[in-house]
Amino acid sequence: MGCFISGWRKCHATRRLMMKIDKAPVPLILPDPHDPRLTERVSGTDQAGASVDINVPVERPLTLYLNAQEIVTMMTIGDYPEYLALGYLLNQNMLRYDDVVTDVEYDDDLQVVVVRTEHHTNFEHKLKKRTQTSGCAQGTAFGDLLDAVEKVVLPKAELRTSWLYQMTHTINTMPSLYLEAGAIHGCVLCKEGAPLCYTEDVGRHNAVDKIAGWIYRHGVEPGDKILYTTGRLTSEMVIKTVRMGIPILVSRSGFTAWGVDLARQVGLTLIGRTRGKRFIALSGQERIIYDQNLAFVEEESARHKRKGADGDR
Repeated sequence: MGCFISGWRKCHATRRLMMKIDKAPVPLILPDPHDPRLTERVSGTDQAGASVDINVPVERPLTLYLNAQEIVTMMTIGDYPEYLALGYLLNQNMLRYDDVVTDVEYDDDLQVVVVRTEHHTNFEHKLKKRTQTSGCAQGTAFGDLLDAVEKVVLPKAELRTSWLYQMTHTINTMPSLYLEAGAIHGCVLCKEGAPLCYTEDVGRHNAVDKIAGWIYRHGVEPGDKILYTTGRLTSEMVIKTVRMGIPILVSRSGFTAWGVDLARQVGLTLIGRTRGKRFIALSGQERIIYDQNLAFVEEESARHKRKGADGDR
């Protein structure tokens, strides 16, 4: 008996049959830090020589096929394989938003996900143009991505600072795999100040690809959304955000020069070093509406500090 593989994680039972996607309402996806599939308990010693037991995130291989062609093997925590597969193909420009996906099949024992399309794609040509990016673990981009990004016209949108502070406070205080085990990245799709889809993974490229797949799978309108990431604002993150049609990208970490340059070229609002009351905008400032009185904004507590809080990493 199959189930919708991108639903709540309880659907990821071990089974040999392939599971197909079914029509489903748009879910509100939030981290489940207590999912036993996503962490392992590991014993060690601390600085005083005392025994300690901690949770650490898992890494599992997931091999992606597009029709009959093997594309890539990704290291991932293993949740939402359908969203990850669709988002990877979309963000690498191997799948277009107007392509018809007939099936997404996932085998939990084999750790294989197969995306089937109505028509064959030009993935063989794209595989030859693959280049390494600064994404941790296995970030890649294909040679024609920049051409595709240059053709995108981002929608006019606004970002109220009241939304920004509400969003970052909600994300930083929300239970997450990061706060439970660390060593992980998160990406959050928000509307105004409210998180809609919060994904985590060992690489920020996986986390954002899951969001891209979620948007595609459920036909979500991206033009009035904000993308938040715990990782650096690199060229890879800018390209993927623009590919999704999202006009605003926010991070608690810092920038790279090429990321800023690309954001300015395409008119993406790029905001980094967002911690407590502080943030820096280096592109698309015209979208920002300063409606929040800073006297009523709390500084970030030590309990909820995340990677990047003490420097740009």
